[in-house]
Amino acid sequence: MKKAFLCTTALLLILVMGLSGCGGNGNTETSPSNPPASNGGTKAEGGETEPAGGEAQKVVFWTFVDAHQKFYESMAASWNESHPDKAIELEATTIPYDDMHTKLLVALQSGVGAPDLVDIEQSKFPNFMKGTPQLVSLNDMLEPELGNIVKSRVEIYSKDNTYYGIDYHVGATVMYYNKEMLDQAGINPDDIKTWADFETAGKQMLEKTGKPMITFEGNGNWSWWPAISQQGSDQVDTDGKVTVDTPVNVKTMEFFQKLVKEGVAAVAPGAGHDTEEYFGYMDSGSAASVFMPFWFMNRFTDHIPDLKGKVIIRPMPAWEEGGNRSAGMGGTATSITNQAKNPEDIKEFLAYAKLSKEGNLQIWKQLGFDPIRTDVWSDPAMKESNKFTDYFGTDIFDTLISIKDEIAPVHIREKSPEVFDAIRNKAIPEIFIDMKEPAKVLKDVQASLK
Repeated sequence: MKKAFLCTTALLLILVMGLSGCGGNGNTETSPSNPPASNGGTKAEGGETEPAGGEAQKVVFWTFVDAHQKFYESMAASWNESHPDKAIELEATTIPYDDMHTKLLVALQSGVGAPDLVDIEQSKFPNFMKGTPQLVSLNDMLEPELGNIVKSRVEIYSKDNTYYGIDYHVGATVMYYNKEMLDQAGINPDDIKTWADFETAGKQMLEKTGKPMITFEGNGNWSWWPAISQQGSDQVDTDGKVTVDTPVNVKTMEFFQKLVKEGVAAVAPGAGHDTEEYFGYMDSGSAASVFMPFWFMNRFTDHIPDLKGKVIIRPMPAWEEGGNRSAGMGGTATSITNQAKNPEDIKEFLAYAKLSKEGNLQIWKQLGFDPIRTDVWSDPAMKESNKFTDYFGTDIFDTLISIKDEIAPVHIREKSPEVFDAIRNKAIPEIFIDMKEPAKVLKDVQASLK
Protein backbone atom coordinates (compact mmCIF):
# COMPACT_ATOMS: atom_id res chain seq x y z
CA MET A 1 0.00 0.00 0.00
CA LYS A 2 2.81 2.38 0.95
CA LYS A 3 4.72 1.50 -2.23
CA ALA A 4 1.66 2.22 -4.37
CA PHE A 5 1.21 5.62 -2.70
CA LEU A 6 4.83 6.57 -3.32
CA CYS A 7 4.58 5.57 -6.97
CA THR A 8 1.39 7.58 -7.42
CA THR A 9 2.98 10.64 -5.79
CA ALA A 10 6.05 10.37 -7.98
CA LEU A 11 3.95 10.14 -11.14
CA LEU A 12 1.87 13.15 -10.08
CA LEU A 13 5.02 15.15 -9.38
CA ILE A 14 6.40 14.35 -12.85
CA LEU A 15 3.08 15.33 -14.45
CA VAL A 16 2.85 18.66 -12.61
CA MET A 17 6.46 19.53 -13.37
CA GLY A 18 5.64 19.15 -17.03
CA LEU A 19 2.68 21.50 -16.96
CA SER A 20 2.86 24.63 -19.09
CA GLY A 21 0.51 27.29 -20.41
CA CYS A 22 -1.22 30.39 -19.11
CA GLY A 23 -2.00 30.88 -15.47
CA GLY A 24 -2.82 33.64 -13.00
CA ASN A 25 -5.57 34.95 -10.82
CA GLY A 26 -6.33 37.99 -12.96
CA ASN A 27 -5.83 40.39 -10.07
CA THR A 28 -2.14 40.14 -9.27
CA GLU A 29 -0.27 43.31 -8.43
CA THR A 30 2.34 42.93 -11.17
CA SER A 31 4.42 45.84 -12.37
CA PRO A 32 7.29 46.17 -14.84
CA SER A 33 10.52 46.71 -12.95
CA ASN A 34 13.75 48.48 -13.73
CA PRO A 35 16.49 46.27 -15.17
CA PRO A 36 18.27 44.30 -12.43
CA ALA A 37 21.52 45.73 -11.15
CA SER A 38 24.65 44.07 -12.45
CA ASN A 39 27.04 45.16 -9.71
CA GLY A 40 28.75 42.25 -7.99
CA GLY A 41 27.38 39.55 -10.26
CA THR A 42 26.25 38.47 -13.69
CA LYS A 43 23.03 36.95 -14.93
CA ALA A 44 23.75 33.46 -16.19
CA GLU A 45 21.80 31.47 -18.72
CA GLY A 46 18.51 30.29 -17.19
CA GLY A 47 18.10 33.34 -14.94
CA GLU A 48 20.91 32.56 -12.49
CA THR A 49 22.71 35.40 -10.73
CA GLU A 50 26.32 34.41 -10.15
CA PRO A 51 28.73 36.14 -7.77
CA ALA A 52 31.81 37.91 -9.06
CA GLY A 53 34.05 35.23 -7.62
CA GLY A 54 34.50 32.61 -4.92
CA GLU A 55 32.30 29.80 -3.66
CA ALA A 56 28.62 30.60 -3.61
CA GLN A 57 25.57 28.96 -2.13
CA LYS A 58 23.00 28.03 -4.74
CA VAL A 59 19.50 29.29 -3.94
CA VAL A 60 16.57 28.16 -6.10
CA PHE A 61 13.72 30.67 -6.28
CA TRP A 62 10.28 30.21 -7.88
CA THR A 63 7.82 33.00 -8.63
CA PHE A 64 4.86 33.58 -10.93
CA VAL A 65 5.65 37.25 -11.61
CA ASP A 66 8.51 38.18 -13.92
CA ALA A 67 9.00 41.52 -12.15
CA HIS A 68 9.51 39.68 -8.85
CA GLN A 69 12.19 37.53 -10.45
CA LYS A 70 14.01 40.63 -11.70
CA PHE A 71 13.74 42.22 -8.27
CA TYR A 72 15.36 39.24 -6.54
CA GLU A 73 18.07 39.00 -9.19
CA SER A 74 18.85 42.65 -8.52
CA MET A 75 18.91 42.12 -4.76
CA ALA A 76 21.09 39.01 -5.12
CA ALA A 77 23.63 41.02 -7.11
CA SER A 78 23.59 43.76 -4.46
CA TRP A 79 23.86 41.18 -1.66
CA ASN A 80 26.88 39.54 -3.28
CA GLU A 81 28.65 42.87 -3.55
CA SER A 82 28.09 43.76 0.12
CA HIS A 83 28.41 40.19 1.49
CA PRO A 84 31.16 38.52 -0.56
CA ASP A 85 31.78 36.01 2.24
CA LYS A 86 28.12 34.86 2.04
CA ALA A 87 27.62 35.09 -1.73
CA ILE A 88 24.68 33.29 -3.29
CA GLU A 89 24.04 31.93 -6.75
CA LEU A 90 20.36 32.70 -7.35
CA GLU A 91 18.62 30.40 -9.79
CA ALA A 92 15.30 32.19 -10.36
CA THR A 93 12.42 30.91 -12.47
CA THR A 94 9.04 32.44 -13.37
CA ILE A 95 6.30 29.81 -13.73
CA PRO A 96 2.63 30.43 -14.70
CA TYR A 97 0.48 31.17 -11.64
CA ASP A 98 -1.62 28.01 -11.32
CA ASP A 99 1.18 25.72 -12.48
CA MET A 100 3.62 27.11 -9.93
CA HIS A 101 1.31 26.80 -6.94
CA THR A 102 0.28 23.26 -7.93
CA LYS A 103 3.86 22.20 -8.57
CA LEU A 104 4.92 23.64 -5.20
CA LEU A 105 2.10 21.91 -3.32
CA VAL A 106 3.00 18.51 -4.81
CA ALA A 107 6.72 19.03 -4.14
CA LEU A 108 6.09 19.90 -0.49
CA GLN A 109 3.65 17.03 0.03
CA SER A 110 6.02 14.51 -1.54
CA GLY A 111 9.10 15.91 0.18
CA VAL A 112 11.01 16.20 -3.10
CA GLY A 113 11.67 18.93 -5.65
CA ALA A 114 10.69 22.14 -3.81
CA PRO A 115 12.72 25.35 -4.25
CA ASP A 116 14.60 26.99 -1.40
CA LEU A 117 12.76 30.29 -1.72
CA VAL A 118 9.29 30.78 -3.23
CA ASP A 119 6.54 33.35 -3.80
CA ILE A 120 3.05 32.27 -2.66
CA GLU A 121 0.07 34.44 -3.60
CA GLN A 122 -2.22 35.49 -0.76
CA SER A 123 -5.35 33.60 -1.85
CA LYS A 124 -3.30 30.40 -2.29
CA PHE A 125 -1.45 30.66 1.01
CA PRO A 126 -4.12 28.87 3.11
CA ASN A 127 -3.49 25.73 1.04
CA PHE A 128 0.04 25.63 2.48
CA MET A 129 -1.10 26.08 6.08
CA LYS A 130 -3.12 22.87 6.29
CA GLY A 131 -1.76 20.39 8.80
CA THR A 132 1.88 21.01 9.62
CA PRO A 133 3.21 23.76 7.30
CA GLN A 134 6.13 22.63 5.16
CA LEU A 135 7.63 26.12 5.39
CA VAL A 136 10.31 27.53 7.67
CA SER A 137 9.43 29.76 10.63
CA LEU A 138 10.58 33.35 10.12
CA ASN A 139 9.91 34.54 13.68
CA ASP A 140 13.55 35.10 14.59
CA MET A 141 14.07 37.52 11.69
CA LEU A 142 10.64 39.17 11.80
CA GLU A 143 10.03 39.79 15.50
CA PRO A 144 12.82 42.38 15.88
CA GLU A 145 11.30 44.35 12.96
CA LEU A 146 7.62 44.27 13.93
CA GLY A 147 7.80 47.84 15.22
CA ASN A 148 9.04 49.08 11.85
CA ILE A 149 6.60 47.32 9.52
CA VAL A 150 2.85 47.07 8.99
CA LYS A 151 2.38 44.03 11.18
CA SER A 152 -0.83 42.86 9.52
CA ARG A 153 1.13 42.22 6.31
CA VAL A 154 3.00 39.37 7.94
CA GLU A 155 0.21 38.20 10.24
CA ILE A 156 -1.84 37.09 7.22
CA TYR A 157 0.92 34.59 6.48
CA SER A 158 1.02 33.09 9.97
CA LYS A 159 -0.36 30.14 11.89
CA ASP A 160 -0.27 29.48 15.63
CA ASN A 161 1.83 32.61 16.23
CA THR A 162 4.42 31.49 13.69
CA TYR A 163 5.24 33.66 10.66
CA TYR A 164 5.83 31.85 7.36
CA GLY A 165 6.00 34.62 4.74
CA ILE A 166 6.88 38.26 4.07
CA ASP A 167 4.83 40.37 1.66
CA TYR A 168 6.20 42.71 -0.99
CA HIS A 169 3.81 45.49 -0.05
CA VAL A 170 1.03 46.82 2.15
CA GLY A 171 -1.51 47.04 -0.67
CA ALA A 172 -3.18 50.03 1.01
CA THR A 173 -6.50 50.76 -0.69
CA VAL A 174 -6.81 54.37 -1.81
CA MET A 175 -9.05 56.61 -3.89
CA TYR A 176 -7.89 57.49 -7.39
CA TYR A 177 -9.63 60.75 -8.32
CA ASN A 178 -9.72 62.37 -11.75
CA LYS A 179 -8.93 65.88 -10.51
CA GLU A 180 -9.85 67.45 -13.85
CA MET A 181 -13.38 66.03 -13.61
CA LEU A 182 -13.74 67.05 -9.98
CA ASP A 183 -12.74 70.60 -10.89
CA GLN A 184 -15.34 70.66 -13.66
CA ALA A 185 -18.00 69.70 -11.10
CA GLY A 186 -16.71 72.11 -8.44
CA ILE A 187 -15.76 69.32 -6.03
CA ASN A 188 -12.82 69.52 -3.62
CA PRO A 189 -11.67 65.92 -2.91
CA ASP A 190 -10.26 66.94 0.46
CA ASP A 191 -13.78 67.87 1.58
CA ILE A 192 -14.88 64.23 1.15
CA LYS A 193 -14.39 62.78 4.62
CA THR A 194 -17.10 60.11 4.79
CA TRP A 195 -19.05 57.92 2.38
CA ALA A 196 -22.07 60.17 3.00
CA ASP A 197 -19.94 63.10 1.77
CA PHE A 198 -18.95 60.98 -1.21
CA GLU A 199 -22.58 60.32 -2.15
CA THR A 200 -23.32 64.06 -1.98
CA ALA A 201 -20.31 64.84 -4.17
CA GLY A 202 -21.34 62.06 -6.56
CA LYS A 203 -24.77 63.58 -7.06
CA GLN A 204 -23.11 66.92 -7.78
CA MET A 205 -20.81 65.24 -10.31
CA LEU A 206 -23.80 63.63 -12.02
CA GLU A 207 -25.71 66.91 -12.10
CA LYS A 208 -22.79 68.99 -13.43
CA THR A 209 -21.24 66.54 -15.91
CA GLY A 210 -23.75 63.75 -16.45
CA LYS A 211 -21.06 61.24 -15.51
CA PRO A 212 -20.76 58.81 -12.58
CA MET A 213 -18.51 59.57 -9.64
CA ILE A 214 -17.16 56.02 -9.27
CA THR A 215 -17.12 52.53 -10.76
CA PHE A 216 -17.70 49.16 -9.09
CA GLU A 217 -16.66 45.76 -10.36
CA GLY A 218 -19.25 43.36 -11.71
CA ASN A 219 -17.37 40.16 -10.91
CA GLY A 220 -14.51 40.90 -8.53
CA ASN A 221 -13.68 41.29 -4.87
CA TRP A 222 -12.12 44.75 -4.82
CA SER A 223 -15.39 46.74 -4.69
CA TRP A 224 -16.48 44.87 -1.58
CA TRP A 225 -13.58 43.59 0.51
CA PRO A 226 -11.81 46.91 1.27
CA ALA A 227 -15.11 48.57 2.15
CA ILE A 228 -16.12 45.95 4.73
CA SER A 229 -12.55 45.66 6.02
CA GLN A 230 -12.58 49.39 6.79
CA GLN A 231 -15.36 48.67 9.25
CA GLY A 232 -13.65 45.79 11.02
CA SER A 233 -15.59 43.16 9.11
CA ASP A 234 -14.41 40.46 6.72
CA GLN A 235 -15.44 37.45 4.65
CA VAL A 236 -14.14 35.02 7.29
CA ASP A 237 -13.39 35.70 10.94
CA THR A 238 -10.24 35.01 12.96
CA ASP A 239 -11.40 31.43 13.57
CA GLY A 240 -11.96 30.85 9.86
CA LYS A 241 -15.76 30.88 10.05
CA VAL A 242 -17.60 32.36 7.06
CA THR A 243 -19.06 35.80 7.82
CA VAL A 244 -20.35 36.87 4.42
CA ASP A 245 -23.85 37.95 5.52
CA THR A 246 -23.06 39.93 8.68
CA PRO A 247 -25.21 43.07 9.12
CA VAL A 248 -22.34 45.47 8.30
CA ASN A 249 -21.59 43.58 5.07
CA VAL A 250 -25.22 43.70 4.00
CA LYS A 251 -25.53 47.40 4.85
CA THR A 252 -22.38 48.19 2.87
CA MET A 253 -23.58 46.46 -0.27
CA GLU A 254 -27.05 48.00 0.04
CA PHE A 255 -25.41 51.43 0.09
CA PHE A 256 -23.19 50.70 -2.90
CA GLN A 257 -26.10 49.25 -4.88
CA LYS A 258 -28.06 52.42 -4.09
CA LEU A 259 -25.23 54.49 -5.61
CA VAL A 260 -25.54 52.45 -8.80
CA LYS A 261 -29.30 52.94 -8.90
CA GLU A 262 -28.83 56.70 -8.39
CA GLY A 263 -26.31 56.88 -11.23
CA VAL A 264 -23.60 58.05 -8.83
CA ALA A 265 -21.79 54.77 -9.53
CA ALA A 266 -21.48 52.67 -12.68
CA VAL A 267 -20.56 49.02 -13.19
CA ALA A 268 -17.15 48.79 -14.82
CA PRO A 269 -17.21 47.95 -18.55
CA GLY A 270 -15.96 44.40 -18.91
CA ALA A 271 -17.29 43.86 -15.35
CA GLY A 272 -13.85 44.38 -13.79
CA HIS A 273 -11.21 47.00 -13.13
CA ASP A 274 -8.55 44.98 -14.93
CA THR A 275 -10.07 44.79 -18.42
CA GLU A 276 -9.20 46.60 -21.63
CA GLU A 277 -12.77 47.89 -21.83
CA TYR A 278 -12.40 49.50 -18.42
CA PHE A 279 -9.02 51.02 -19.20
CA GLY A 280 -10.46 52.68 -22.31
CA TYR A 281 -13.51 53.87 -20.38
CA MET A 282 -11.41 55.59 -17.71
CA ASP A 283 -8.92 56.93 -20.25
CA SER A 284 -11.72 58.83 -21.95
CA GLY A 285 -12.78 60.48 -18.65
CA SER A 286 -16.04 58.54 -18.29
CA ALA A 287 -15.96 58.23 -14.48
CA ALA A 288 -14.37 60.41 -11.82
CA SER A 289 -12.86 57.89 -9.39
CA VAL A 290 -12.23 54.34 -8.29
CA PHE A 291 -10.93 52.80 -5.08
CA MET A 292 -8.33 50.09 -5.52
CA PRO A 293 -5.15 48.94 -3.75
CA PHE A 294 -1.93 50.90 -4.11
CA TRP A 295 -0.56 48.43 -6.65
CA PHE A 296 -3.29 49.50 -9.09
CA MET A 297 -1.16 52.57 -9.85
CA ASN A 298 0.63 50.68 -12.60
CA ARG A 299 -2.70 50.06 -14.37
CA PHE A 300 -3.00 53.82 -14.75
CA THR A 301 0.59 54.40 -15.83
CA ASP A 302 0.65 51.45 -18.24
CA HIS A 303 -2.93 51.32 -19.58
CA ILE A 304 -4.56 54.74 -19.03
CA PRO A 305 -1.93 57.12 -20.42
CA ASP A 306 -4.17 60.09 -21.22
CA LEU A 307 -4.88 60.76 -17.54
CA LYS A 308 -1.23 61.42 -16.70
CA GLY A 309 -1.08 64.52 -14.49
CA LYS A 310 -4.86 64.44 -13.96
CA VAL A 311 -5.22 61.70 -11.30
CA ILE A 312 -4.53 62.26 -7.61
CA ILE A 313 -4.37 59.76 -4.76
CA ARG A 314 -6.35 60.35 -1.57
CA PRO A 315 -7.61 58.27 1.40
CA MET A 316 -10.83 56.30 1.12
CA PRO A 317 -13.83 57.98 2.75
CA ALA A 318 -14.51 56.67 6.26
CA TRP A 319 -17.88 55.14 7.14
CA GLU A 320 -18.07 57.43 10.16
CA GLU A 321 -15.97 60.29 11.47
CA GLY A 322 -12.69 58.95 12.79
CA GLY A 323 -13.13 55.56 11.09
CA ASN A 324 -10.51 53.72 9.07
CA ARG A 325 -9.71 55.21 5.67
CA SER A 326 -7.94 52.26 4.09
CA ALA A 327 -7.47 48.48 4.07
CA GLY A 328 -4.55 46.28 3.06
CA MET A 329 -5.47 44.24 0.01
CA GLY A 330 -3.86 41.58 -2.16
CA GLY A 331 -0.33 40.37 -1.73
CA THR A 332 2.31 37.76 -2.31
CA ALA A 333 4.50 36.29 0.40
CA THR A 334 8.04 35.06 -0.05
CA SER A 335 8.65 31.92 2.02
CA ILE A 336 11.46 29.46 2.67
CA THR A 337 10.56 25.79 2.22
CA ASN A 338 11.59 23.07 4.65
CA GLN A 339 13.58 21.48 1.83
CA ALA A 340 16.09 24.37 1.81
CA LYS A 341 19.59 23.08 2.65
CA ASN A 342 20.76 26.20 4.49
CA PRO A 343 17.62 27.99 5.71
CA GLU A 344 19.44 30.26 8.17
CA ASP A 345 21.66 31.69 5.42
CA ILE A 346 18.64 32.16 3.15
CA LYS A 347 16.84 33.99 5.98
CA GLU A 348 19.63 36.55 6.02
CA PHE A 349 19.24 37.18 2.30
CA LEU A 350 15.43 37.33 2.57
CA ALA A 351 15.69 39.86 5.40
CA TYR A 352 18.06 41.93 3.27
CA ALA A 353 15.63 41.90 0.32
CA LYS A 354 12.33 42.33 2.17
CA LEU A 355 13.00 43.86 5.62
CA SER A 356 15.98 46.18 5.24
CA LYS A 357 15.50 49.87 4.44
CA GLU A 358 17.42 49.50 1.19
CA GLY A 359 15.35 46.49 0.18
CA ASN A 360 12.12 48.39 0.85
CA LEU A 361 13.34 51.39 -1.12
CA GLN A 362 14.09 49.07 -4.02
CA ILE A 363 10.60 47.58 -3.79
CA TRP A 364 9.25 51.07 -4.50
CA LYS A 365 11.84 51.98 -7.11
CA GLN A 366 11.69 48.72 -9.03
CA LEU A 367 8.15 47.46 -8.46
CA GLY A 368 6.16 50.59 -7.61
CA PHE A 369 4.70 49.00 -4.47
CA ASP A 370 4.04 50.52 -1.03
CA PRO A 371 6.74 48.86 1.11
CA ILE A 372 5.78 47.16 4.36
CA ARG A 373 8.49 49.13 6.19
CA THR A 374 6.72 52.42 6.92
CA ASP A 375 9.79 54.40 7.98
CA VAL A 376 10.89 54.53 4.33
CA TRP A 377 7.62 56.23 3.33
CA SER A 378 9.07 59.58 4.45
CA ASP A 379 12.45 58.99 2.80
CA PRO A 380 13.30 61.64 0.16
CA ALA A 381 13.79 58.81 -2.34
CA MET A 382 10.01 58.28 -2.39
CA LYS A 383 9.56 61.68 -4.04
CA GLU A 384 12.27 61.21 -6.66
CA SER A 385 11.10 61.31 -10.26
CA ASN A 386 9.85 58.02 -11.69
CA LYS A 387 6.86 57.00 -13.79
CA PHE A 388 4.57 57.04 -10.75
CA THR A 389 5.50 60.47 -9.37
CA ASP A 390 5.42 61.83 -12.93
CA TYR A 391 1.86 60.51 -13.31
CA PHE A 392 0.33 61.08 -9.85
CA GLY A 393 2.53 63.80 -8.33
CA THR A 394 5.05 63.71 -5.50
CA ASP A 395 2.56 63.55 -2.61
CA ILE A 396 1.73 59.84 -3.01
CA PHE A 397 3.40 58.80 0.23
CA ASP A 398 2.11 61.87 2.08
CA THR A 399 -1.31 60.28 1.63
CA LEU A 400 -0.06 56.91 2.85
CA ILE A 401 1.60 58.45 5.91
CA SER A 402 -1.71 60.08 6.84
CA ILE A 403 -3.49 56.69 6.90
CA LYS A 404 -0.73 54.30 8.02
CA ASP A 405 -2.50 53.61 11.33
CA GLU A 406 -5.84 53.08 9.59
CA ILE A 407 -4.93 50.25 7.23
CA ALA A 408 -7.30 47.56 8.42
CA PRO A 409 -6.04 43.96 8.36
CA VAL A 410 -7.81 41.03 6.71
CA HIS A 411 -8.20 37.38 7.64
CA ILE A 412 -6.81 34.72 5.33
CA ARG A 413 -7.90 31.27 6.47
CA GLU A 414 -8.34 27.78 5.01
CA LYS A 415 -11.86 28.59 3.77
CA SER A 416 -10.79 31.88 2.14
CA PRO A 417 -10.14 30.68 -1.46
CA GLU A 418 -13.62 29.14 -1.63
CA VAL A 419 -15.19 32.28 -0.20
CA PHE A 420 -13.32 34.51 -2.67
CA ASP A 421 -14.66 32.49 -5.60
CA ALA A 422 -18.24 32.68 -4.32
CA ILE A 423 -18.05 36.45 -3.86
CA ARG A 424 -16.47 37.06 -7.27
CA ASN A 425 -18.65 34.69 -9.27
CA LYS A 426 -22.01 34.91 -7.52
CA ALA A 427 -22.46 37.69 -4.97
CA ILE A 428 -20.96 40.63 -6.84
CA PRO A 429 -22.57 39.89 -10.25
CA GLU A 430 -25.97 39.39 -8.66
CA ILE A 431 -25.74 42.59 -6.60
CA PHE A 432 -24.24 44.95 -9.19
CA ILE A 433 -25.38 43.48 -12.51
CA ASP A 434 -28.61 41.62 -11.75
CA MET A 435 -29.54 44.14 -9.05
CA LYS A 436 -30.80 41.49 -6.68
CA GLU A 437 -31.45 42.28 -3.03
CA PRO A 438 -28.03 42.27 -1.29
CA ALA A 439 -29.35 40.75 1.95
CA LYS A 440 -30.78 37.73 0.13
CA VAL A 441 -27.75 37.29 -2.12
CA LEU A 442 -25.30 37.33 0.78
CA LYS A 443 -27.54 35.04 2.84
CA ASP A 444 -27.63 32.52 -0.03
CA VAL A 445 -23.85 32.68 -0.47
CA GLN A 446 -23.37 32.23 3.27
CA ALA A 447 -25.60 29.15 3.24
CA SER A 448 -23.79 27.62 0.27
CA LEU A 449 -20.40 28.09 1.92
CA LYS A 450 -21.50 26.47 5.19
